[in-house]
Amino acid sequence: MSWAVRRRDLLTLISAAATLGPLAVRAQQKVMPVIGLINPLSSSEVAPYLRSLREGLGEAGYLEGQNVAIEYRWAEGHYDRLSALAADLVQRKVDVIIATGGSAMAQAAKAATATIPIVFAAAIDPVKIGLVASLAHPGGNLTGITSLTPS
Repeated sequence: MSWAVRRRDLLTLISAAATLGPLAVRAQQKVMPVIGLINPLSSSEVAPYLRSLREGLGEAGYLEGQNVAIEYRWAEGHYDRLSALAADLVQRKVDVIIATGGSAMAQAAKAATATIPIVFAAAIDPVKIGLVASLAHPGGNLTGITSLTPS
């Protein structure tokens, strides 16, 4: 066996350990990943969207209650509660925040954390309102979709 082969095997092993090590530690700390979802309405008002979310997660191999948990926070039309709801998700140390129902949810989540990844759906320009640096390179901990149209 040549030194090049052993060196390559050693580098592969080190790379694998560096990649899998943090996952093993994290797996010991948390039984399953937790998604935090914040929305301005109530669960009954967005039931069809929740079904779609669960279906999409299922297609990716995530089943709610089996290998992923979802913490729901509903503002029920009370936009003044958004900051507290986002702060609660951050305090619970969710792994990702999904901010749906407009830019106000994304802004509340952004104000609550600079470290937890946030996925948003905004109907207005996320660059203009300061959610992301640019559409091509959002930067920070936010990414998402927008329905910008040329007008």
